[in-house]
Amino acid sequence: MYRYYIVNRNGNGQMSFPDAYPHSEPVSYGDNGVGFDRISGTVYGYVEYAEELPEREVMSYGLHPGPIPTYYPINEALARQSHNMMSYRDYREGSKTAEYRRSVDDASFTAAWKKRRVDPMYHEKIDRLLDSYARRLAENMNADSSIGTRCPSVLITGGSNFPVRKKEKQVAAWERNNREWQEIQGIIGKIKSVGTGGISGDDPNALAKLKAKLEEREKHQALMKAANAAIRLKDTEEGDRRLCELGYTPDEIKQLREPDYCGRIGYPAFELSNNSAVIRQTKKRIEELEKRQTGPAMEGWEFDGGRVEMNTAENRIQIFFDEKPGADLRTMLKGEGFRWAPSQGAWQRQLTDNAIRAAKRIKAIAPVE
Repeated sequence: MYRYYIVNRNGNGQMSFPDAYPHSEPVSYGDNGVGFDRISGTVYGYVEYAEELPEREVMSYGLHPGPIPTYYPINEALARQSHNMMSYRDYREGSKTAEYRRSVDDASFTAAWKKRRVDPMYHEKIDRLLDSYARRLAENMNADSSIGTRCPSVLITGGSNFPVRKKEKQVAAWERNNREWQEIQGIIGKIKSVGTGGISGDDPNALAKLKAKLEEREKHQALMKAANAAIRLKDTEEGDRRLCELGYTPDEIKQLREPDYCGRIGYPAFELSNNSAVIRQTKKRIEELEKRQTGPAMEGWEFDGGRVEMNTAENRIQIFFDEKPGADLRTMLKGEGFRWAPSQGAWQRQLTDNAIRAAKRIKAIAPVE
């Protein structure tokens, strides 16, 4: 199947798309449509065809080809029950699922847009992020419905003997769920930033990327040293000739010979020093990743009141507590770079040697020697 998003309507207000080809029943996003992040204008819905449409039809109707994402189930019965406990209006069947799918469609279109702009080595990571978004959003929306069934609205029950404490707990649960929803929306930002930042240990291609980065940095270091040696020759013509052999253009040579505010020419010592530091750090990360991939599996430990686990599948070191840790301990966890992950029920950070050392520095969770 081939999906096309619809951004135009005909004179009767109906979605405009070619009807002469075998297609599914068009899906509407409502009379007012929605705004997609990577499509200018309003998106009214989509239609799927058994075969790819001719380019002339796509252009003529202004359609936007897009991927077909994976959807996770939404509990409509729970959504209906929650709605009925909060409102006198009839629940519109399928509305919760429709809301969920619109959000996933938007994220999916953004993911497809991003994949067209980055190296294919990043595509798997984008797909994983999109799937995580779709799965966690479904869980979050189902949780929202579940919370809604815990206590009815005062408009439904009336004020007499209203369970105020129960309603307070419900509101607190909604606030926690909303924070989780905001975290899930942050996945969209992660999709947009794939391939533009540093190399994360989460990336399955991290080792190959680090080695490529190391090679690039080492070549640049050698080039800077060779350029400085050439530019400091007493014979300027010979120096320029060597710089040309190194690949520098006349304009670049002129720029290298231009003294900076300290009267230095060529590459300053701090630039070589900084690049050398990056080389050392990259080598260290490569050694760490190779050790993790070829060495024995890292093991966690138990402590009084919980346990520490090495979640290699998620590339996280995770700390599980039997009870909520106190304020002082939470402050120490944050100070060591750990963050609370509601979806995991754990405090966690990326799994590295530094992270393991950080966990062991916290006396309350340190392994018993």
